[in-house]
Amino acid sequence: MKNNEYMSIAINEAVKAAKNDEVPVGAVIVKEGVVISCAHNQKEFERDATKHAEMIAIQRASKKLNNWHLDGCTLYVTLEPCAMCAGAIIQSRIEKVVFGAYDPKGGSLGSCFNLYDIKGFNHYPKVEKGVLEKECSELLKTFFKAKRKM
Repeated sequence: MKNNEYMSIAINEAVKAAKNDEVPVGAVIVKEGVVISCAHNQKEFERDATKHAEMIAIQRASKKLNNWHLDGCTLYVTLEPCAMCAGAIIQSRIEKVVFGAYDPKGGSLGSCFNLYDIKGFNHYPKVEKGVLEKECSELLKTFFKAKRKM
């Protein structure tokens, strides 16, 4: 599979979040061409600020691989990770992050700042930006437009 195909899986996860009245963000972790975990935002459902799609996907991948080291894994996420998620990505040793939409209000991989520009961490994942950006952005715009009409 290619980046667009994995991001499409993440978009499907984001759609699930929207159906549950969650901000539509989805994440997928892949290792050696195999999808290890999928997740979507569950902050409202769990009433927990840490239940971002990336955090849940990392927890599920760690459980499945029986290791918190996610070496060789790629994380696909529909929205640029926040500082919390970018930190968890460092801690879990994810090799690469691929994101769709930029987050001008909280993105920590270039929009607000780039956490990975700070020297001193023991791990720096590769980052690919803007994969299926239009589709990922449209999900968010549609969601928030509907919210404002309520």
